[in-house]
Amino acid sequence: MSQLKNKTVLLTGGTGSFGKAFIRRVLNDDEIGKLIVFSRDELKQFELAGSISSEKIEFCLGDVRDYQRLLRVSSGVDVIVHAAAMKQIPASELNPIEAIKTNVIGAENIVNAAIENGVSKVLALSTDKAANPANLYGATKLCSDKLMIAGNDLSRDSKTKFAAVRYGNVLGSRGSVIPFFLEQVKLGSIPITDERMTRFWLTIEQAVDFVLASIERMHGGEIFIPRIPSFKVTDVADVVCPGVPTRIIGIRPGEKLHEIMITEDDAHYTFEFEDCYVIASPTLIKSGLIQKHGKKVSEDFRFSSEINPYWHTKESFKATLKDSGIL
Repeated sequence: MSQLKNKTVLLTGGTGSFGKAFIRRVLNDDEIGKLIVFSRDELKQFELAGSISSEKIEFCLGDVRDYQRLLRVSSGVDVIVHAAAMKQIPASELNPIEAIKTNVIGAENIVNAAIENGVSKVLALSTDKAANPANLYGATKLCSDKLMIAGNDLSRDSKTKFAAVRYGNVLGSRGSVIPFFLEQVKLGSIPITDERMTRFWLTIEQAVDFVLASIERMHGGEIFIPRIPSFKVTDVADVVCPGVPTRIIGIRPGEKLHEIMITEDDAHYTFEFEDCYVIASPTLIKSGLIQKHGKKVSEDFRFSSEINPYWHTKESFKATLKDSGIL
């Protein structure tokens, strides 16, 4: 974990699923200088603080919507991991301005506070739903991505570097389909929106590993996308709830049949690496840094869950769930 050795790290949204896994990981490695957990739910902070014994962690209440609070908390920080977001698709559709305030204005506040305080690196967590968005949540996260990448051109004097990571469904996270399926077993059947539906999948541990690796390798101006496998949602139900009948309920508003993480329009700026793809900003491409290790993809390239060359089998998916303690 050399990228965070003796560093002061600010983690926004630190009491969520990713935040908890990130905290466990960096505190277990015992090289981080200080970890500031920033979130707006005092009860979740209280409960999390009660389960952690470390002099290296500090809990700070606040909201990314509040620029002045964010400016104060990020003073003296070396690295920001921006995980705070309003993620619920139906809630975002019904309360669009709330999603915009958190996901868009909050991202702008992160950029401005990081530049003002001379933070070295900022890595924001994005989502597959930001690529060719079909709902407001995805649209706000696309805006957030754009703000982060543009931050590199705004930070000329401070030299703050901004990048983002974009990945798919996190197994076992809060809001994951797996706990939902297990709950639905009690009702006698599993609701499936469409039997053709596919998704990208990774574990929370893989997400943390990818974030840490991206902090290490970022030059500023990248959207990092891991090479992760696809799996049909009906097969998820078969693995998690074997023998339980399914019922088709139809695709919900804002929901996609398949998820996409890199569109053909982004292919012109996309480079392939051994473990990931990178959508690079024009400024980063012009610098020549990305071409030193990455290979340009074809002009018609698309990274989508239904045509993904990497697929889980039922056996590998089940093994992954067991290894992660989900089953």
